[in-house]
Formats: sequence, C-alpha cells, structure tokens
Amino acid sequence: MPVEEPRLPPHAYDAARQRIGGPAREAIAAARWIVDSATALHAAPQQLRAAAQHQVQAIIDATAREQLAGIPIDDLRPHLDRGARLGALEQAGVRTVADAADAEPQHLTAIPGVGEHTATQVVSAARAIAHEVARATPLRIDPDREDPAQALLLAIVAAINRSDAAALDLAAIHPLAQRLARALPAAERARSTWRMLFTGTRTKHRILAALIDIEHALTEPASTELQHRLRAAMPLLDPRAYPPGQVWQWFRAEPAGFYAYLSSLGIAAGATDTEGSRGYVDDALARRISEVELDASLLRSSLRGYQRFGAQFMLHRKRTLLGDEMGLGKTVQALAVLAHLAARDHPRSLVVCPASVLVNWLKETSRHSALSVHRLHGRDKIDELVAWRAEGGVAVTTFGTVTSLGLEHTPLDALVVDEAHYVKNPDTQRSGVIRHLAMQAEHVMFLSGTPMENRVAEFKALVGYLQPEVGENLDAAATLAGARAFRRRVAPVYLRRNQEDVLVELPERIDVEEWVELTAEDEAAYRSAVVVGTFMRMRRAAWESPRSAKLQRLLELVDEAQEDGHKVLVFSFFRDVLDAMAGALGERAAGAITGAVPAGQRQQLVEDFAQHAGTAVLLCQIDAGGVGLNIQAASVVILAEPQWKPSSEEQAIARAHRMGQVRAVQVHRLLAKDTVDEHIRAVQEHKRALFDEFARTSDMQSEAVAAGLAGLPEQQAERAVLEIERARLGVAAAQEVT
Repeated sequence: MPVEEPRLPPHAYDAARQRIGGPAREAIAAARWIVDSATALHAAPQQLRAAAQHQVQAIIDATAREQLAGIPIDDLRPHLDRGARLGALEQAGVRTVADAADAEPQHLTAIPGVGEHTATQVVSAARAIAHEVARATPLRIDPDREDPAQALLLAIVAAINRSDAAALDLAAIHPLAQRLARALPAAERARSTWRMLFTGTRTKHRILAALIDIEHALTEPASTELQHRLRAAMPLLDPRAYPPGQVWQWFRAEPAGFYAYLSSLGIAAGATDTEGSRGYVDDALARRISEVELDASLLRSSLRGYQRFGAQFMLHRKRTLLGDEMGLGKTVQALAVLAHLAARDHPRSLVVCPASVLVNWLKETSRHSALSVHRLHGRDKIDELVAWRAEGGVAVTTFGTVTSLGLEHTPLDALVVDEAHYVKNPDTQRSGVIRHLAMQAEHVMFLSGTPMENRVAEFKALVGYLQPEVGENLDAAATLAGARAFRRRVAPVYLRRNQEDVLVELPERIDVEEWVELTAEDEAAYRSAVVVGTFMRMRRAAWESPRSAKLQRLLELVDEAQEDGHKVLVFSFFRDVLDAMAGALGERAAGAITGAVPAGQRQQLVEDFAQHAGTAVLLCQIDAGGVGLNIQAASVVILAEPQWKPSSEEQAIARAHRMGQVRAVQVHRLLAKDTVDEHIRAVQEHKRALFDEFARTSDMQSEAVAAGLAGLPEQQAERAVLEIERARLGVAAAQEVT
C-alpha cells in the first residue's frame, strides 16, 4: 500500500513555512544534540568497560615489566643451549629480561659475537618469561604511590558507575529520543531556504511535518527533563572529569568495594584462578552450583566471583560449612543467601555469634542488605524477639543468649552460626541448642575460618550437625587416606577458599620472627616462674621489667612504623602485658580492646583508630580483638607472645591482612630465646601442618602428625613444657601454684 503523505492544515503549513531557515536550524541542532547524546550515553557503558579493561592490562603490563627489569639476563641460561654467549649482550646494554623481551633478533645479531641462533633463543625465552610473569601478575592499586595510570583506572570506573546509572535513567525517556531520531532525516532540508524553494509540494509537506514534530517534541515536559539529565550526565562520562585527589579519596574509603565492583563488571584483574574460587568442589558439582539463580535485589553490595559462588554453594547444598580463610567475606556471602531467601518469601533468619562480633553483624547486615535487623541481646531483646517473630528479618544473638530465648518452636527459614567452632564440643548446652535450631531451619550455614583447630574429630563433629551422613564417613581411615580423599568426602558440605587463591590483589604479608635475648632481669623473672611452676607467668615473664628485651624491641618497631606512617596492631593474651605496653607507649597508644570492653565500644575504638591522623597503636587482647573486627587501617601487626593455637594468631593477623587492605602487612612475632616461646612455636608448626593437610589446598604427602607436645591437650602440654624447662635450667620445683 502507498504510504499516506502527511497532511497539514493550511494555517499549520503557513506557520511551519515561517520556520524555514534559522529557526529550523536551531530546532534541528537541539534535536541532533539530544539524539547524539542519547546514543553516546547508550554506548558509554560498554566503551568505558573496554577502556577499563585496557587500562587494567596496561597497569599489569607495567608492573610485570618492572619485575622483568629486575631479572638479570643471565637467568635465561637454563632456557638456552649450552655455550650461548650472553656477555656480549650485557656489554651492549641488554642486561635484563625486560631488555631482551623488547628486542628483535635481527637487532641483536648486529652486536659483535652474537649469532642468529643465540639472538632468536634469547628473545624467545625472554618473551616466554614475560608472558608468564604478566599472567601471574594481579592488579594492585597502591594509594601511597598514587600512580597516574592507576588514578586513570579509578576515574574510568567512576565514569562507568555514572554511565550505568544514567543509562537506567535514559531507558524511561528513550522513546522521545527515538521519535526525534526518526524525524531528523526528513526535517534536514528545512535548514535551507534555497533548498526548500526547489522542493516539490508533497516532499515539502513531509519536511514541514517532521519539523513541526521536532518542535512539538522539544517543547514537551519530557524533552525538558531529558535535556536536563543529559546535560548533567554527559560531562561525567569523561574520566577526565574526576580529579585524581577525588578518586584516590574514594578508593581509600572503600578499597574492597572497588575490587568487588570491578569484578562485578566482568573486568579481569589478572592472575585469576577459577579453581581457587570453588575450593575443593569437583567439576560436575561446580557446574550445578553455578547454575543456581541468585536473587540480589535486596543486596546493597557487589559480590566478587568467589563470593557469588559461595552463596550459590550454600543455597544449593542447604546445610553447609563455609570455611573460607579469614578476610574473604564470609559475612557478606551469608547475607547474600539471607537476602535471596527474603526476596523469595522466606524472610525469617537467625544469626548466632560470639558477643564480640554481634555489633559487627548488626552493622554489616544494614550496610550490605536491605533486610531489617533485630538485636536479640541486651535490655530490649524480648521486644525485638516479638517484632522479629511478627515481621521477619535477620535476628542476631549470641551463644550465651540463644539458650534463654525459647526458640524451640519458632519457624526458621535460615540459621547462620558464626565462628561455628564454638560449638565443636557436642556436650555443651549451647551446642545442644544449636543442634535443635539446625533441625528446625531449612538452610543452615556454619561459618568458621578455623574448623580444623586441633583434630579432625572436631571437624567431624561440626559436619555432623549439618549432613550426618557425610560426618559418619569421616573415620580414621578417611584421614589416613590423605588430604585428597578427605576433601572429596567433605566436598558436599564444606567449602574453603584461601586468600592467595582468590584475593589476587591482596598485598603481600611479610612475617618476621623477632627473637630477643633475655636481659638479666628478664631471665631472673623467667627462672622464678619456672621454679614456682606458674606456666602463665612463664609466658609473660619477658614483659615484667620496664627494661625488658621484648618491650625495647616493641618500641623500636613502633618507632619504625611511625617513621613510615603506618598504624600498628599489637596482640597479647595478657591484660597486664597490654598495660605495660600502654605505659611505655604513652600517647601513641590509641586504646586497648580487652575482654572488659563491651562489644559496641570495641567497634568504636576501631573506628577512632582508623580515623586517627598519623601513626597510632591499638592494643588488643587476642581473644577479644582477634575475632570479628575489621582493622585494615593497620599495616603492622605485632604478636607479643606465641599462642598455643595457630588459628588464634591467624585470626588476629587477619584483622588487618584481609579484603580491603591496600598495603603490605608486616607481621612481627616477639619471641624470647631459651624460653617457653620456643616450645610453643614448635607446637604451632605441628598443628599448622595438620591444618594444611586437611583444610587447605596442599599437595604435600600425607603423613602422621608428629607425636609429642602437639598431640597433648593444652594443660598436659603446659605441664610437659614446664618439666622440660626445669630440667634445662636445673632448678627444683618450689611449692606448686595452682
């Protein structure tokens, strides 16, 4: 059928004819700006993502090249034929692997003494190494360095965030832009009076109709709103609109959020390990887990890839133990599950945790999700309990309080037990309550970074709460069969990932043992403790004197940190040791987190410490400050004495060396020679070997854990060490102190 030509009333035709020329050019220019801007805005998210990926790769390549520039060309010899003459290359200025990778073989053959075969081999080997180094290099943003290339990446990511939001705004008013785009080609001739003079009547009517349509569209309220949004959004699509100082401030405020957002954009940040993100789960099960749809509509934070897999794992398996290493975000993964269930009309969830992390759970729930949260602890716990039962949401309580809440007949959609190793002993009252609650809930999530503290039997007890059939298969034969067999058996219930596998951007951790010689006063105090048989005094005798060797080394380390502008965390088991430190540090001590400090005040101390200008030292009792707190403001960690359990130290260190940390973390262990410190360190190594064999991805051969102190209960181990020290010092026992 022929297309019906537009028909204008005579008066409309006369009015439109008056708009030919200058007025038409203005209207068409305004319409063209809207269409071009809308088109650019629509394309911006994809273009900016490509720019971000290019910038990430440029940063990684530059970092890799710095490493290659530090590798002497002589290191290529194992990759070359015998007799390759590298001396001539070095004399000509080709001294590093970076130099060789940048060169072309034909250029190297121009150097006297370098043949074609040697030149080809050298360049090929250097480029192969360069490729592997680049693949293994992660993206790490360093706010201390403030590299311009990294600042540009931050600005591009900020522009992506703005373009995504603007594109959503555009979707609602996109029809107007489309209408203008359809009218523009026909209206173009109205820009010229001369062209219109030589245009036929039918074509002229079509041109004027398009012009009038454009002018009407430009005067509509929707057009005014569209132009306003475009004018506000378009400048912010240019990364140059974000000053370096501003983007560095954003990054410092929430570095973990930046990396998570980058991951959610699908931008590869180098050195990825998909196997590491799924722990020990085999390929077939991993595929089924990855197919689980995760509803994130009530989640406020972006999930990293491994965190999404963790949430999908818990949803798919329903009754699970998430054993991720400290600092990987077990809390946000559990909240992702609770948010998913609430969005699917399963709103009633309960979190049971130690009192020390209760406030953290309340804050993290509000921060990461839109879920209502109820504190079932303290004065208002009954009112909150009534409200939770009526409204749903996330109820948070403690191991001490949960036994008195009467939750036996309360319907539960999900139960989260944080620091689940607190219920590893099935004979305690709180373990019985947790077991009963676990039977009521459809989804049960145990969270613990240290499920293997001492014995596989304790791990078996935790699994028994969740999937008894898996726990029943964890007999002695399963453990003796080796780590791989053990991991295969627990894969349906247990997921563990390690920092080095998934947090490729996490700065390095530098561990240093600071061995000191006891002073005469220290030695006298230690000998006295051995004589009277007070094991706990033996552990802290090196701190009794105001001139103790350990205290002097602590002050030296704090001085060094102050010169470098680093904040310091110090952990000790003993309150009086912290008091001695506080007295020596004076104003540099920013406070102390001990068992006597209420949980809410602990979080405030952490926030004050983070906001403190310059160097500060936060003192922590290891059982109080070593669990549940995020203290990434510190990049120096000092352990005053070794702990029986390696997990206690790892938890403490993970307060600083965790997701969101942007600086290398220095860990200093203060150890006194010829004291109980040596024995405890030996025990730690045995326990860590057991943990590594069964809880981490390790390829070492399975072997029986060394007999001796590591296999003894703590009190027996203390008694054995005491007798060893008495024999070494040649002292007799005084009256025993109980």
